[in-house]
Amino acid sequence: MHHRLLPDGRRLHLGHGPIDLIVQAEGPEAAVAEAYRRAVARFDGLLEELVAELPLLRQPVRAGECPLQGPIARRMWQAAARFSPTFVTPMAGVAGAVAEAVLAAMLVPGLTRASVNNGGDIALFLAPGATAWRLGVVVDPLNPASPGVLEIGAAHACRGVATSGAKGRSHSLGIADSVTVLATDAPTADFAATLLANAVDLPSHSAIARSPAHDLSPDSDLGARQVTVAVGELSDTEVTQALDAGELMADAMLGAGHVLGAVMVLQGRVRLVGRVPLAGEADGISMGKLLNV
Repeated sequence: MHHRLLPDGRRLHLGHGPIDLIVQAEGPEAAVAEAYRRAVARFDGLLEELVAELPLLRQPVRAGECPLQGPIARRMWQAAARFSPTFVTPMAGVAGAVAEAVLAAMLVPGLTRASVNNGGDIALFLAPGATAWRLGVVVDPLNPASPGVLEIGAAHACRGVATSGAKGRSHSLGIADSVTVLATDAPTADFAATLLANAVDLPSHSAIARSPAHDLSPDSDLGARQVTVAVGELSDTEVTQALDAGELMADAMLGAGHVLGAVMVLQGRVRLVGRVPLAGEADGISMGKLLNV
C-alpha cells in the first residue's frame, strides 16, 4: 500500500494493487488532516479484506441471506441485491463500495466537502450550503477535452456517480461508449452503470465483435458470457435502437428509485434519462436541450 499528497498539496493518492483512489477533503486545516489520516487508516488492509472473500464476491447474487462477512463485501451484496433478478455479481460494485467506505471513514466535524474517486466511480460528501461539485462527463470518447459537466449541489440527492461501458477498464456485455449514472450512493451507482451499459446493445449484430469473458480474463466473474471487443460503424437507426434499450432499463431503475439519472453515449449520440444536473455544452451539443426531466 502507498499513500502521498499529490503535487497540488490538496488531494491524497491512495494505491494498493488494482485499487487507485484520489481523495479530496475541504474545510479547516485540522479537519482535513484528520480526514486524510482516517482515509489512510481505513485503506490499510482493505484489499486483503476483499481478497479473503473473493470466490463468493465473484458469484451471482441470489435470493436469501448474504453469505459474506466483511463490511464492504456485505455492502456490495446489499447494493447488488437491489437489482435482482438481473444477473450481477458483487464485484460489479466493488469500486463504488470501496470509495464509499473510505469516504465514510473521513467524515469528521468541520469538513465542507469530500470526495473519493476510484477510477471514475465517485463517492461524494457535501455539508449544507457547500459549493457544488462539478464533475466532467466525456460525451465523445474520441474527444475527451470536450466534456459535459455535472453540477451536484448540497440540496441534490446524488452522492454517488459511476461510469461504465464497452470502452472502459472493465468488460461490458453491451456496446455503449459510456454510461454515467447518478444515485444516492456510490455502490448503487456502480451497479446501475454496469447494468445500463450492458443494456445498450444490439444482440447478434454483425458489426459487433464479442468474446467469452474468461478468454480475455481467466478470473473474470462473467465466466463464458460474451463481452464486447469491438463495435463497427452503426446507422442512426441502430444507434437509436440500442439507446432505446438502455433507456427502457433506466426508466425501470428510475421507477424503482434505484437511480436519479443517467447519461448514455454511443457513437456521438447522447441520451439523458431522469434528473441529470448538466451545465454548459459538450462538443457543440446543448446538454440542456437533451435533458429529459
